[in-house]
Amino acid sequence: MQKHILAADDEPNIRRLVEVNLNRAGYRVTLASDGLDALEKFTVERPDLVVLDWMMPRMDGYTVLRRLKANPATADVPVLMLTAKAQDHDIFEGWRAGVDSYLTKPFNPAELLFWVRRVLDLTAVPDHGSRIAL
Repeated sequence: MQKHILAADDEPNIRRLVEVNLNRAGYRVTLASDGLDALEKFTVERPDLVVLDWMMPRMDGYTVLRRLKANPATADVPVLMLTAKAQDHDIFEGWRAGVDSYLTKPFNPAELLFWVRRVLDLTAVPDHGSRIAL
């Protein structure tokens, strides 16, 4: 089954770059131009993964991330942050808020595809209570 990705970024060129590369890799992509648009489309589309820019108008990606992770109905959907915010404290805040992967701009499309596949593969593994069998 084709995986569905919601990509939110306020820069049209970045949205297009993400869309083209994910489509070529076989993913279905829905685009959003800001955080509120992303939340609205998330509610309707229920994607398998969300790719979020941090700095967007109307609502930033960090707020979107925190809302998704705070809601038990959406907390399990993986989020990949794709942003120019590359300071250590920004990256730490992303991890602390529950991001599943963090990529900084400028980015290599091959690296984006690697992390999208990796995150989707990791979330497809069933959780057995986090127990380690010996």
